[in-house]
Amino acid sequence: AYLVRGYTTGCVSVGSGEYRGSVIITAGRIIADWPPVAIDRLRAKDLKPLLDDPPEVVILGTGERQVFPDPSVFAILMDFGIGFEVMDNAAACRTYNILLAEQRRVALALLIDNDPM
Repeated sequence: AYLVRGYTTGCVSVGSGEYRGSVIITAGRIIADWPPVAIDRLRAKDLKPLLDDPPEVVILGTGERQVFPDPSVFAILMDFGIGFEVMDNAAACRTYNILLAEQRRVALALLIDNDPM
């Protein structure tokens, strides 16, 4: 299973890899280069990759601080009965690892913006 080994501002370590951009992580797969980089760019369609193998819950990490997206973003998850939590990236990584250790079907979606602009 893909456990988060560490998180620092702008970088998450998973397995033997490091990711410096937004990423979705589940026990069985990693979707690197996930398009949204900030909460104001997150749209419901960005969560569609999670529906291929739906988790019980999605943990959304919104960067260095917790910021709630527009509620319409989560409509797609609610339609499929998928729970969701919003937190800062460090807390999201810790929570993901705990739920994974409990053998829960969890997905971690981290917004990481390393654009110099």
